[in-house]
Amino acid sequence: MFQAIDPASGAPAHTIPEMTAEQVEAAVARAAAAFRDWRLSSLDERARLLEAIAEQFDAHQERLARLATTEMGKTLKSARAEVQKCAGGLRYYAQHGPAMLREIEVPTASGARVRQHWLPIGPVLAVMPWNFPYWQVVRFLAPAIMAGNVGLLKHASLTQGCASAIEEMVVAGGAPAGLFQNLAIRAGAVGALIADPRVAAVTLTGSEEAGAKVAAQAGAALKKVVLELGGSDPFIVMPSADIDLAVKTAVTARLQNAGQSCICAKRMIVHADIYDAFAERFTAAMLAAKVGDPTDESVDIGPLSSAEQRDTVLEQLARFQAAGAKLVGGTALPGKGAFMQPGVLTEVPQDDPIAQEELFGPVAMLFRAESIDAAIALANDVPFGLGSSVWTNDPGEQACFVRDLEAGMTAINQMLASTPEAAFGGVKRSGHGRELGPWGMHEFMNLKTVIVADAPAPAPTPQVQGE
Repeated sequence: MFQAIDPASGAPAHTIPEMTAEQVEAAVARAAAAFRDWRLSSLDERARLLEAIAEQFDAHQERLARLATTEMGKTLKSARAEVQKCAGGLRYYAQHGPAMLREIEVPTASGARVRQHWLPIGPVLAVMPWNFPYWQVVRFLAPAIMAGNVGLLKHASLTQGCASAIEEMVVAGGAPAGLFQNLAIRAGAVGALIADPRVAAVTLTGSEEAGAKVAAQAGAALKKVVLELGGSDPFIVMPSADIDLAVKTAVTARLQNAGQSCICAKRMIVHADIYDAFAERFTAAMLAAKVGDPTDESVDIGPLSSAEQRDTVLEQLARFQAAGAKLVGGTALPGKGAFMQPGVLTEVPQDDPIAQEELFGPVAMLFRAESIDAAIALANDVPFGLGSSVWTNDPGEQACFVRDLEAGMTAINQMLASTPEAAFGGVKRSGHGRELGPWGMHEFMNLKTVIVADAPAPAPTPQVQGE
């Protein structure tokens, strides 16, 4: 049984029954059967289904948002925005997906005709986290459905209610039986699913440890895997930037989802010429953020996802301080719930292993850089390479950041965010493969090459001689 605990109050909420081994087997069998038919569906049929599922997300926006707030604590206004983003992502693939699947003609020196066909591969297993309980799933599910694949979801224990609700939206949209199913199972059951020959591939968003384990299991089964893992994204500010806008955006970028996002800006790297001005304004704004009831529209951040997650962050902060870092704020708040005050760490020793860790909570690290080269070196001096945000109005500096930052994504003079149109993913220990856009869809497709010899020229028709 999965027990939901409201992180704002610490009180038990609803329960979700755990599936038995027999129920999991039946679900995988349904997925395999559904794929045999869905792979033959037309692109128009797939697009209509995605539009219908989007309509379900729209129609049930408030209920879905409140469920996410109850299960993992994000503010109600941000939960609503997430549901809206899901509807938009579904519609994006409905509208643009068919063009991503067009046959590709390839000219050859031999004169033979070569065509490349995008074909689905089968049931895709998605192992998803709790921090964006709807969007993380939809950004795998929408392209999978459009591609002609089917989906199996192993969601986080914290958000099993959200997982069930997603399946409800898909079914209510008119999906064939078995097209998408939530598997209410524990992490220990994932290995057997990956090994199952009916499961074609796996995608995971989560920790480094989980990613390494799933990648090893997928490798043993010789199956494709896409991994989106941790991040310690730099937010770099240079002297030519609009400092006020950079400060405002940095606070939003760090505190979104209570700091519990892989692409939250976690390390603020500021040029020495403007460091003092930025640090003063940024620290004041972080400490002024309103923490409280996530259903209160005036609140900036709610609780962390659980008391355990908050305690993990507090333990990390204690180790930062033991290593010599200075902390302002960043304390647990009294009373019920997994609340904590935002904070700022300075003087973090770069030669200590603690500097390599990802902080998954509302605390920022603040660094001084003497030059653009120093800023880039500091940004790259972590094992992660997911996202990055750079603030400069100098075109030459922008080009250097794009070329030299070791990251899958770089935002210039804006906060980094995922969008259905653009590839999403990282390098180094932030994972491999890409989600979203045509690249995300094609990750789980067979690009089949078809070679057709030119037909020989017809023999001339004999001429009948008349008398």
